[in-house]
Amino acid sequence: MKKTRKPEKIAPTPVRLARKRVTFTAKAQPGATVFLAGSFNDWNNSDKEMKDKQGNGVFTAICYLPVGTHEYKFFIDGVWCTDTDNPNVVSTPLNTLNSIIEVK
Repeated sequence: MKKTRKPEKIAPTPVRLARKRVTFTAKAQPGATVFLAGSFNDWNNSDKEMKDKQGNGVFTAICYLPVGTHEYKFFIDGVWCTDTDNPNVVSTPLNTLNSIIEVK
């Protein structure tokens, strides 16, 4: 009697979430220390430092975010700040506001 071979199980290929390039911009005093924090980095206020490449107080950071809605704030010289150029905000349980961005 001929033995039949069972087909090998193939592990599923992990699905890569589509990520989009997003540039964040914050305005602060030249020489300030500015970080970007949000739902996409567990609100780590020392993880993503923003750079003022021109020395004119315009700080930028580039992130690759998955499609969806993300909350964020800037941490400027130790103070949490919403994005003044983004009118889209959400209220938090702490009675503060977070800026929100929709990545499509």
